[in-house]
Amino acid sequence: MKITFDFEKPLAELIQQIEKVRQVEDKNKLDMSATVAELEAKLESAKKEIYGNLTGWQKVQISRHPERPYTLQYIELMCDDFIELHGDRTVGDDKAIIGGFGTLNGQTVMFIGQQKGRNTKERQYRNFGMANPEGYRKALRLMKMAEKFNKPVVTLIDTPGAFPGLEAEERGQGEAIARNLLEMSVLKVPIICVIIGEGASGGALGIGIGDRVLMLDNSWYSVISPENCSTILWKTWENKERAAEVLKLTSTEMLKNKLIDGVIKEPLGGAHQDPVAMAATLKKQLLKDLKILKEKEVTELVNERIEKFCSMGVVNE
Repeated sequence: MKITFDFEKPLAELIQQIEKVRQVEDKNKLDMSATVAELEAKLESAKKEIYGNLTGWQKVQISRHPERPYTLQYIELMCDDFIELHGDRTVGDDKAIIGGFGTLNGQTVMFIGQQKGRNTKERQYRNFGMANPEGYRKALRLMKMAEKFNKPVVTLIDTPGAFPGLEAEERGQGEAIARNLLEMSVLKVPIICVIIGEGASGGALGIGIGDRVLMLDNSWYSVISPENCSTILWKTWENKERAAEVLKLTSTEMLKNKLIDGVIKEPLGGAHQDPVAMAATLKKQLLKDLKILKEKEVTELVNERIEKFCSMGVVNE
């Protein structure tokens, strides 16, 4: 395990023991298969115990794993082909949001999503997955194009939030996100939104209005990150674990509170453990939901979408 979180240390120790036993076995030409099998059984049992009882903060950590699949990797693994489209036709091309037509088992789909980087250079190029107003306007342009050609839209959400810089506010960050909320609510084609990693604040919601809103098991979705919530409430980041629990940001809590429509299971340990299997699971779910949504009349589709979001929340008088 190249990158290990604190709660994964027992697993790292077992993996190290297995490697040492195998080295001794190879060096001394001994049969230590029984010992290896025993350690592997312990490892499997420990994985089920640890990953089956993750806290909110631990899920946040997994959602940020640097080896976790990002939007372009999912598109590459799921689609037969993909043509990326660029620019908002007003300011420029925001590299934090990518989009274009892809073929999913013969169906043409408009894919839109945030893209992070794997290294320092890529992260700067992608602005850490934090979109500017032109990114959301590009996304809207592509959605309108999909509507024009009667093609469904799939958004893959993974962002720490919309870019909070002064220049973004000057170019109308709030208006751009609000416009997307309005336009997506009445878009006349099926929309499926999937939180594949981080789903923070309006940055996520700007491409998050859909007929189906799904979350990967180890993703999170909230109005604010645990660190920033802790800073506001307790004036320090030290209470981020507590904030993660209070925010109810995990996929389980979001489904329980009827804020999403479903949870997609990840491979044991997270999507980064087996990106190919994760992409196959996601593709299967997308095809299933697209088949259902494409059978609906446009009026029914839009009315159900609006009704779903209008019914969210509880008011106590």
